Amino acid sequence: MDRSPPQADDSTPTPTPTATASASAQGAAGASRRQGFVAGVKVGTGLAAAGFVLAVTFGAFARTEGWGVLAPIVCSLVVFSGSAQFALATALAGGGGVPTAVAAAALINGRFLPMGVAVAKDLRGGRIRRALEGQAVVDGSWVAAHLGGGRFDRYKLFGATVVQWPAWVAGTALGVVVAPPENLVESLGLDLVFPAFFLLLLLDELRGSRAARGAAALGACLAAALVVWVPVGLALLGASAAALLGLRKGLIPRDTRRDTKRDTKEAS
Repeated sequence: MDRSPPQADDSTPTPTPTATASASAQGAAGASRRQGFVAGVKVGTGLAAAGFVLAVTFGAFARTEGWGVLAPIVCSLVVFSGSAQFALATALAGGGGVPTAVAAAALINGRFLPMGVAVAKDLRGGRIRRALEGQAVVDGSWVAAHLGGGRFDRYKLFGATVVQWPAWVAGTALGVVVAPPENLVESLGLDLVFPAFFLLLLLDELRGSRAARGAAALGACLAAALVVWVPVGLALLGASAAALLGLRKGLIPRDTRRDTKRDTKEAS
């Protein structure tokens, strides 16, 4: 009987350095995606808690205005915008009629057009997939996902929105059923959560960008001047024109210009 040790099978493929490097890069990319998504969930959880109570108020208000049970919930499912939904409900309550109410809500939600354009280059897939991914663009998620230089972390965007949407719909449903007092948000102090969140993000942006400091200063001056002549909402809208400073070539970060040129070459 032959008791010699079995010979090694030379046919077993040996991983090449290229394959190993590719696997390592894919693993690092997967870890980065998970980290971005988890970071988004953490940011979105705080916003979802405040949004939940705000949605309860919307549901109660809509119910008292005769919307019934189903209409407020469907509105939150489809619109998913507190400012637009309250504008819609307030316009209807004031006797403005459906066309006026819809126009007011559409005007407020018009802010998502430039926001969507800004984040579009960081989305993936064809038109349908990119349109679906774009549904994650809401105020808090969009700001939290901004990496600077016109770049966005799409997974952080998804993570921040995935917890806010169900919280908003659930809060609306609870408000429709329970109908708590309309001043619930103010009595709990949750009306300060959203302004405080955006203030912190603004301070973080100001520390890292000279262009952001210039735009913020100009926006503050515009708001202070406009508020003397127009309502606060219109003054803030007009002050946002200061963001157009970012279109100036000299204010675009050098790294972003290099990334843009590289993406253009790859696409061609």
